[in-house]
Amino acid sequence: MADIRKRKNDSGKTIYQVRFRNNSTKSGFGYKSFKSAKLANQFKAQKDLEEVPQNIDVRISNMNQAVEFWLELCKTKGTSKRDEAVTPLTLTHYKYFGTFITRYPWPETLQNLRTPHIVVFKDWLLDTCASRDQARRVLSCLHTVFKELALRGIVSSNIAAGVSIKKESRFDEEVLIPTQNEFTDLLRASDQLANSKNAQTANTWERYRPMLYYAGDTGMRPQEYLAMPFYNLDENGSHVKQAIESPGVRISVTKSKNGRRYIPNSKDILYMINHYYKHHAAQSKYDLIFPALNGNWQSVRNWNQRGFAVACEKAGLMLETHEAGKTIIKPKYTPYSLRHYYASALIENGVNLKAIQLRMGHADIQTTLNIYGHLLETSEANSANQKGLFDLGT
Repeated sequence: MADIRKRKNDSGKTIYQVRFRNNSTKSGFGYKSFKSAKLANQFKAQKDLEEVPQNIDVRISNMNQAVEFWLELCKTKGTSKRDEAVTPLTLTHYKYFGTFITRYPWPETLQNLRTPHIVVFKDWLLDTCASRDQARRVLSCLHTVFKELALRGIVSSNIAAGVSIKKESRFDEEVLIPTQNEFTDLLRASDQLANSKNAQTANTWERYRPMLYYAGDTGMRPQEYLAMPFYNLDENGSHVKQAIESPGVRISVTKSKNGRRYIPNSKDILYMINHYYKHHAAQSKYDLIFPALNGNWQSVRNWNQRGFAVACEKAGLMLETHEAGKTIIKPKYTPYSLRHYYASALIENGVNLKAIQLRMGHADIQTTLNIYGHLLETSEANSANQKGLFDLGT
């Protein structure tokens, strides 16, 4: 695809240079400069359209063809927002969301649709989808479809822009986060289990104990640290580059570029997992730090039910709930709770919000605010060093 670069001309004025494929030149690229970003974007869209593979039909006149075109982009080369092919699981999700778009009885041809039609479609989604969040995801896909069509000149504009459904966050209610004392209790419970007089329990927790410590020290998702290879560690921390792809059938790249990140580790934790890997871990062709006994990756579900839940019980971190008229005792936390604990500890120690977003692997800082904003407010409220703007320099 063509790209745009800001440059300065001989007089020092800003120009916008478009680089595009041109097989007639020695370098394989051609260049054209424009005085405005608008003209440069129009020229780029024209060149991008020329680069669309011949096996993709650009004569798109209905929504079925539009969705098929978009899915092919996602599968092969990626969209303009994400310039790489999506994972097979993500593509499966996109195909499912696409069925809502193609199922809807669109009243006009693609080129004749206008923003009011998208508003009516949004209302239909809210009535049809299983949840508000599902409707939001489908509408988000439609946004991307129209954006790609507009960039390639297939439609005149992205008519879906500006039509949205407010996110129904799973964190609308404050997440349950282990306190420092509870986290300490979990670590102590894992120590006791690893030193159990029961040989089977001790052998099991020889692996689970460093996992629990490592999870708390990195804030990774369980599917990330269970897929962590030893070669992605260095003397100071962990390079997160891959994860177990749901439903656990293979190891793949992280879901997004933001998930590929670097997390500093505590020295003691690095020593612990290095010692475990070198002296106790099973042989793994994937070079995993915490492989199952057969060398494959561990099941997230097994770790939750057979490992973490046991530590919660040992630490006395259990809840009594009532479901379908029955009293149920279950763990207060899940392995994912350690990720929330990690973020809360960063906030408590004054790490800035942008750094927290990067360590957590959130694509959008708004996600970080949605989940942990209440902790930031509490941290500010409890600060003993609250000053006005003009007092900050004193």
